[in-house]
Amino acid sequence: MSLQINPVKFRRVALLGVGLIGGSLVRALRQVGAVGDVVGYGRGRDNLEHALDLGVIDSIADSVAEAVTNADLIVVSTPLGAIEDIFRAMVGHIAENAVITDVGSVKGAVVDSAVAAFGLVPTNFIPAHPIAGTEQSGAAASFAELYQNRRVILTPLADSDLQAVKTVTEMWELVGAEVVEMEVEHHDEVLAATSHLPHLLAYALVDSLARDESHQEIFRYAAGGFRDFSRIASSSPVMWRDISMANRDALLHKLSVFREELEQIEEFIRAENGVELENIFVRAKQARDEHYKK
Repeated sequence: MSLQINPVKFRRVALLGVGLIGGSLVRALRQVGAVGDVVGYGRGRDNLEHALDLGVIDSIADSVAEAVTNADLIVVSTPLGAIEDIFRAMVGHIAENAVITDVGSVKGAVVDSAVAAFGLVPTNFIPAHPIAGTEQSGAAASFAELYQNRRVILTPLADSDLQAVKTVTEMWELVGAEVVEMEVEHHDEVLAATSHLPHLLAYALVDSLARDESHQEIFRYAAGGFRDFSRIASSSPVMWRDISMANRDALLHKLSVFREELEQIEEFIRAENGVELENIFVRAKQARDEHYKK
């Protein structure tokens, strides 16, 4: 059975930030025949050259303005801290028919950046967040299958252009993702609990153990569970610094709730209250098994 290739959907794609997330998206779109030309822009020239050699992008732009000119799809895939400057550099260079989207993990911060740069959120800008990734970064880490059977959250605003929403939805569906919609604030609350807090805990645990005098022995004899949990501490520190600062309020709330749970566990251990300690473990196991059935 031959693979059915979709007709080209996007004539020219501007990929601003050519890393794992954006690079995997354009690789996947290429695989289904949904892109024509991809122009990449980013701060790391070596990474861009590598992306060009790998066929992730077709050309390198020397500026944001050059990248977005005549593009019918603009994907912003830079760290959150750079997004406002990227938006500002687009002003006056966006084609009338262009659809703009992003892949940022904190949608409130992205929307605020759009308002600061454009004066309002353009109706053709549809914020998005693919719930996918690895601890690797850069164009070399990208691969076309990253979004297969993964969720992508769109957070369109009340006045978002419906055709633009449809276009971004279809784009993600083309690469194998399930698309859902959320309010901006709700997205940031949910991701603070399910993604941002776990990353902070992994970084904190690894940093704490690394500063222990016997850290060499600790890491040498760590079991698979530690390796699995600590894997996300290999993610980009710059990206997670930006995410932590951008989602500050929601993350502080989740940290406070988690701190109370840790204090309760500490109290049960100190009091040798194995019954209550086991109750916590049982509830956690049941919840985990229910939501991630084998």
